[in-house]
Amino acid sequence: MSPLGKYYVGAGIASLLALMLLPSLVAWLIVIVALGAPVAAYFMLDESQRARLRRIRRRQIGR
Repeated sequence: MSPLGKYYVGAGIASLLALMLLPSLVAWLIVIVALGAPVAAYFMLDESQRARLRRIRRRQIGR
């Protein structure tokens, strides 16, 4: 499994645990942060950095 896939699985598990164990508002805040942090980080990149990241990901898909 790719490192990115491991992150998605971990975020999903953390989100499910938070929804089951914590009060509603806190759980939803954790879910939003866990799933929104990578999106925010991606949009903080330069356009050239995003293009480089896309190239790297395309090369790894063909393995």
